[in-house]
Amino acid sequence: MLFLIILLIIICVALAIFVLIQNPKGGGLAAGSSASNMFGVQRTGDVLEKGTWILLAVVVVITLSITTIAKTGNGGSTGESKIQEQLNRTPAPSPIGNAPASTTPAPANNNAAPAETPAQPAQ
Repeated sequence: MLFLIILLIIICVALAIFVLIQNPKGGGLAAGSSASNMFGVQRTGDVLEKGTWILLAVVVVITLSITTIAKTGNGGSTGESKIQEQLNRTPAPSPIGNAPASTTPAPANNNAAPAETPAQPAQ
């Protein structure tokens, strides 16, 4: 999976270079300029455009394959992330903060009314 990520980064850099070196196709501020069709520049533009589409397709395929590998867990790991493994090793905190968990048994009679606790005086 690491190989695919490195390959994806290299292809993305190549795609950015392909896009940046292309001549504009008219429109915008470049309208009215016919210099791009002189001296075979049009043929170079076609090659760059086809290369851009091919690199774009490769980026999509590699991205989908990385996602599939990561979701199925076949990326050379045990299937759990390191964060999840750390959480599994950490003991669960007690429900009342630092106080130890109570070991008093629950009342046997579920129909009995709960005992009322006296109100605490305001301090």
